[in-house]
Amino acid sequence: MVFKKAIAEGIGTFFLVLVGTGAILLCDAMEFQWFTDIGIGLAFGVTVTAVILAIGKYSGAHINPAVTLGFWYDKKFSGSHVLPYIISQCLGAIAASFTLALLDRDHPTYGGTISNLETWQTFTIEFMITAILMFVILRTTKLRGILIPALTIGGIVTIHASAIGPYTGASMNPARTLGPAIASGQIEQLGLYICATVLGSLFAAALHRKLFQSKTDDCPDAPSP
Repeated sequence: MVFKKAIAEGIGTFFLVLVGTGAILLCDAMEFQWFTDIGIGLAFGVTVTAVILAIGKYSGAHINPAVTLGFWYDKKFSGSHVLPYIISQCLGAIAASFTLALLDRDHPTYGGTISNLETWQTFTIEFMITAILMFVILRTTKLRGILIPALTIGGIVTIHASAIGPYTGASMNPARTLGPAIASGQIEQLGLYICATVLGSLFAAALHRKLFQSKTDDCPDAPSP
């Protein structure tokens, strides 16, 4: 069962990276400067919403290793599922980036998350926006149904990607950073983004457990948004 769920996570992450970073390549190619930030944010956010609606009830629709680790730390996810999920998510992201590389061989970053800010600034921003995202995910998954969580999480991703994207790329997702970095060969800041997003997610999960500990003691095999 976990294998099939992990495959679903890989497919979901593939579409997230393909559509989201694909929007970056499209905007660069067509020179849609006036549409770039909002358009890219919507591409990421709408895709997240669609993936949650499509596979959320099946695999949890993490599509993000940091989210998987956050659910695990909050005791909402079985430890035996963590590695298969993360491997599948990363492979999905890498496959998406190499797919885009075949379509546009000349793009320098393939939509990668690259920042010209100071290292501490990039780390702080990515830590904070990932922590906000993870906390929202943990709270909205308490709601009945899947539509409201999907729209809320997609909305947060849209806002972050639109507002923060021009500064750090608004990764919030190690797999989303890993795919373009591997495809383009620009891995200089990869460790920074992975550390910031993972630690941000774990911080949010720790805060969530501190505030709502009595409600987070169970550890099911998989979460359901």
